[in-house]
Amino acid sequence: MNLDLPEQLAKRLREPLPGPMEGTRFAAIDRPGPRVTEVPPQARPAAVLALLYPLADRWHIPFTVRPQHLPDHAGQVCLPGGAVEAGEFSADAAVREFHEEVGADNVRPEILGSLSPIYVHVSNFRVEPFVAVCRERPEFVANPAEVDEILEIPLEHLLDPANLSSHQRSLNGCTYTVPHFAWKSHRIWGATCLILGELVTVIDEITSQQA
Repeated sequence: MNLDLPEQLAKRLREPLPGPMEGTRFAAIDRPGPRVTEVPPQARPAAVLALLYPLADRWHIPFTVRPQHLPDHAGQVCLPGGAVEAGEFSADAAVREFHEEVGADNVRPEILGSLSPIYVHVSNFRVEPFVAVCRERPEFVANPAEVDEILEIPLEHLLDPANLSSHQRSLNGCTYTVPHFAWKSHRIWGATCLILGELVTVIDEITSQQA
């Protein structure tokens, strides 16, 4: 476990980022539908939190499985987060939504920086991902209205290329290939896969510089 990783990440996130992972191994191949190159002005602001915390001498990140009744991204595995309220800073929204979804009232995440914003066409959200750290494991309590299950995934599992796979999905009668991070019976795909892809890329850069 690299105890210096939070400080190294904070420094790296202040530098230019790789950018959204479109066109990389983390992005869908030949997905049908419009190609949005700029975020529409009417896009709704949202924020998510990738929180590092120690468990069993390894860094972990919590994810939520969304209930099937939700209007957006039902059943998907996501980072905790949601819409930014009027007058609210994006980082504050990410932390607020984190606590609303997974409890963890015993910790206050320390924001290390942000990754590249991503536009999610299907829900018209402009999502700003934040990376944060807690020095102890949060006491998770899932909000049943928003979360079916909380997944605690080791960071090293996400960094292992063997755990990046793909599956086929259909849209408007067309089949296309979707990369995903595999965790037990779950698949982490879509915008969350792109966000994790940038985080993995940044951490790989940090690791290669230390080699």
